[in-house]
Amino acid sequence: MKMIRSVCFISAALALLLASGGAYASNDEWSAWTVATPVLEVNSPVSDGCPIESRDGLSLYIASMRIPNVGNDIFAADRASKSEPFGEPKHLDAPVNSDANDFCPTPIYGSYLLFVSERTGPETCDAGPGRGDMYIVRRNAAFGWGEPRHLGCVERGTGPNSAGAEFSPSLVTTAEGTVLYFSSTVTGNHDIYQSRLRTDGTFAPPTPVEAVNTEFDDRMPNVRSDGLEMVFSSLRPADSNGTPSIGNFDVYVSRRSSTRKPWSPPVNLGRAVNSPGSETRATLSWDGLRLYFGRDGDIYSSTRRAVPPWQ
Repeated sequence: MKMIRSVCFISAALALLLASGGAYASNDEWSAWTVATPVLEVNSPVSDGCPIESRDGLSLYIASMRIPNVGNDIFAADRASKSEPFGEPKHLDAPVNSDANDFCPTPIYGSYLLFVSERTGPETCDAGPGRGDMYIVRRNAAFGWGEPRHLGCVERGTGPNSAGAEFSPSLVTTAEGTVLYFSSTVTGNHDIYQSRLRTDGTFAPPTPVEAVNTEFDDRMPNVRSDGLEMVFSSLRPADSNGTPSIGNFDVYVSRRSSTRKPWSPPVNLGRAVNSPGSETRATLSWDGLRLYFGRDGDIYSSTRRAVPPWQ
């Protein structure tokens, strides 16, 4: 019965996403990213990361270790408009946060939140430190957060989680359907995967995104709302153009002209974004104009403009 309830919950959540209409779509080109700067109002003296905007751009979800002796928990900072700074991050109530590490928040349509947790339970694929699984939860205006639901285990044929560690869920709906992107250590190496939503509300077995994976560590993908651009972090020594890496983890980008076409060879986002440090969990805003990522325990952002092709 528990698995049936979980499937129904996930199916209802993602039906809302499908009913929300298409994602932001544009054939525009983009300007270069500006030099990244720290998001001072949300950073703290301890480790902060995993930043991602809500669809309306008025909330920034992060993971932080700012509560002593707890580990990673999920927080959200709000603002009145996109032109204003974010307020102080607020700790999300239980049961989103738990006694275990909770991180990689990803808000989706309909007050739902995807996230990763190392919490234990009968539904987990291989619980324990460093073995995070993906969950979905919904916030009700009257009653607060509901009970998080596990997305299921690939080993049991019930979902995309595995006995490895999963990171950074990114859910995209296009004319070709709804696809969940994430990274996993299921084969030992950290690679990027995709899993298609089935008609019964469950996710199909994940497949590696071969166009962006290497023999090096490739992790934490985020796909733009129209499905045409992916950012992720990698330890590869050079990009597809032979440009050497700048630091430890760098942010790379892969694009495609249509969701029916394969991803392009990834390229390094360059020194405006990357540094001699480590850049992780990069995410794109819904409109594609803002980039967020973590760098050595702080959160940074960069902006760009949409440039119509006739200019």
